[in-house]
Amino acid sequence: MVLRREPTARQMRLGIELRRLREAAGLTAVDAAALLGAGRVQISHIEAGIVGVSEERVRRLASHYACTDEEFIDALVAMATDRTRGWWEEYRGLLPTSFLDLSELEHHARFQRHVAILYVPGLLQTEDYARAVFSSRLPELTHEELELRIRHRKARQDITVPYEAVIHEAALRIRVGDRATSKAQFAQLLEFSEADHITLRVIPFDLDGFASAASTMTYVGGSVPRLDTVVRDAPHGSVLINSEAQLNTYRTAFRKVESASLEPEQSRDFIRALAQEL
Repeated sequence: MVLRREPTARQMRLGIELRRLREAAGLTAVDAAALLGAGRVQISHIEAGIVGVSEERVRRLASHYACTDEEFIDALVAMATDRTRGWWEEYRGLLPTSFLDLSELEHHARFQRHVAILYVPGLLQTEDYARAVFSSRLPELTHEELELRIRHRKARQDITVPYEAVIHEAALRIRVGDRATSKAQFAQLLEFSEADHITLRVIPFDLDGFASAASTMTYVGGSVPRLDTVVRDAPHGSVLINSEAQLNTYRTAFRKVESASLEPEQSRDFIRALAQEL
C-alpha cells in the first residue's frame, strides 16, 4: 500500500464522501474495515485520500453503507478510478498546491458561477490585468513566481462549460493597472460575453437588493450536485467548501446576487459605457 505524499483535493474529496456515508450509516472505521477484511488504518488512509481505492471496494462500501443513489456512487467510482494527469501537473512543486487543486476542480466541472466584488474574475482577466493583480501581492513575488502565476492563469481560461459571472461595478471601476489595462480588460469582457456558454451580469452601485448577498465566491458544479464545491479566497490560498448545508447557503446566495443584477444585454451596455469613459 503506497501512501500518497500529497493527495489532490479530488482524492481527498472522495475520502471525505466515503467517510460521510460511513458516519451516516452509524458505522465506525473499525466496522468498515471488518466489512472489507482490512485494517482500521487502511480505512483511515482511504478516507484521508492518502491511498487509492478500487471500484470494487467503493461499490462494496456504498452497499454496506446503504447508499442507494446510483448516480452518486458512479460519480465516486469515477473519482476513484480517474488517472488523469492534467496540464496543471507541470506546475507541481512550482506553485502552491491550491492553484493545482483549483485547476483540477475546473477541469471536472459541469458548470461554474462566480461573484466578483473587487476584481474581475481570474478566468476573464487579460494578461496585463492579471499581472497588475499579482504584482500587488504582499510579500512581493519574484519575477519567476509572477510569470508562473500569469502563465497558469492564462492556461485556465479555456472555458468549455457553462460559466456565469456576476461582477460588481466596484470591480470594474477599480483600476488595478493603468488606463490602457482597464480599456483592454473591458474589451475582453465584452468579447467573452458574446460566447454562447458564458453569461456576464453586472451589479451597478445604484441597484437595489444586493447588500444581503455581498460576498465574493466561485461555485463549481460537480458531476452530481452532492459533489459541488465552493471556492473562497483566503490569505494563504483557496478554501474549498463542500458540506451540503454550506452548499445550500451558497446556492441561495448566488440566486440572490443573480436576481439583483442587470440582464446580460444591459450588462454589456454598462461595460461599454464604462469603457467610453476612459
